[in-house]
Amino acid sequence: MVKDFGKVAVLMGGPSAEREVSLMSGTGVVKALRERGVDAHAFDPAERDLFDLKREGFARVFIALHGRFGEDGTVQGALEVMQLPYTGSGVMASALAMDKWRTKMIWQSAGIPTPKYRMLGESSDWHATAQDLGLPLIVKPGREGSTIGLTKVVNTVQLGAAYELAAKFDPLVIAEEFVDGKELTVSVLGERALPIVRIEAPEGNYDYQNKYFTDDTKYHCPSGIDAAAETRIQADTMKAFRLLGCRGWGRADVMLRADGSYSFLEINTAPGMTGHSLVPMAARAEGIEYPDLCVEILALATTDVEASE
Repeated sequence: MVKDFGKVAVLMGGPSAEREVSLMSGTGVVKALRERGVDAHAFDPAERDLFDLKREGFARVFIALHGRFGEDGTVQGALEVMQLPYTGSGVMASALAMDKWRTKMIWQSAGIPTPKYRMLGESSDWHATAQDLGLPLIVKPGREGSTIGLTKVVNTVQLGAAYELAAKFDPLVIAEEFVDGKELTVSVLGERALPIVRIEAPEGNYDYQNKYFTDDTKYHCPSGIDAAAETRIQADTMKAFRLLGCRGWGRADVMLRADGSYSFLEINTAPGMTGHSLVPMAARAEGIEYPDLCVEILALATTDVEASE
């Protein structure tokens, strides 16, 4: 089957704030695909003309880009123009999932639980925001990932600085109710949800450093949560995933409260594939090793046109 893939480009790096993580993900994917006999090549669109993909005879693309320009529908649109099958969600779904505000509106309209929120601007009333959402609360850029630009605000005085930090990364800034509970992540592969991973970060702070560059964060898979709750969360993950039009693979971030209720934070349409990443961890719990996971994701590559036929 791998010979049918032809020449494969693994897009990595790119110009986003998540470039460093993307390079780690892409390097791992290239190595894994080659181990399984795939003719895989690293390709950094920040350093090369994207249309070299067509000129150099690439037949399929594995997107290991994270953040804007790689996960927001931009590169997906270019690949559609070139008629090159690519991994992950299409143009519309990628753009929607990257936009936390519009994701929330879609989920709320369909009954998918998600934390309360307010959009922030320079003239926002910080006291009203804190009163509405409660303290602590979360302030973050509306279209970034990997907790970049995110602040946990514990008093009203911090809101102005938190807004300014988030606005450095994106003019769309969101304040969100803080959900105290267990941090879960649910990976999607094809038409199924993989086993849930429960994350236990130092002092509950699952930030950029603790995600990618320390070994202090603990991951539990099996998650250890109630089996019936896990099944419900997996079912709602598939619903949340499909509502945005996502396909191929992805990952939902979920918070589980002590009373058994839960809230969806976001969907990642091109999740990390580093040594600390969560999709490979969930796949391993189902008996799928990293190289085979990469091959299975690549096998799901398509275009919007092909997916609609």
